[in-house]
Amino acid sequence: MTDPRPIEANIEIDAPPREVWAVVSDPRTHGGVESPVPAHARLRARPSGRASGQPQPAGACGSGRSTAKVVRYEPQRAIAFRITENRTVWSFELGETSTGTRVTERRETPDGLSTLSAFSTDRLLGGTAEFEEGLQRGVEQTLRRIKAEVERG
Repeated sequence: MTDPRPIEANIEIDAPPREVWAVVSDPRTHGGVESPVPAHARLRARPSGRASGQPQPAGACGSGRSTAKVVRYEPQRAIAFRITENRTVWSFELGETSTGTRVTERRETPDGLSTLSAFSTDRLLGGTAEFEEGLQRGVEQTLRRIKAEVERG
């Protein structure tokens, strides 16, 4: 299947990147604030060896429905997960602004969708256009939830 269009949205959050990072970099919190397609991720972390002592993702997390691999990890800047079952890549990118942090969430399909995912989207989820419209709304909702959580403290 050809690559579906990227799904993307961004939002400004009145907080420094380190506070936003604490929410977007932890997949354990995503069931509450992230994902237009609900998931309950399990994070396996290993010590980073850095003086900060903060863990880095071990490279995989998963739920009963899907498995994701961390494919990009730049502390306080970007994190991306590749979903094994459908080959999509979900990412958060943070950029410091004069008033806080700009967060961009994106869903890309650099290798196209898996045959099973394309079939399921077409036959079970209302078709690609309808499904992608729902994903777009979900990404926008996710960012609003992240903003509310971070700004609430």
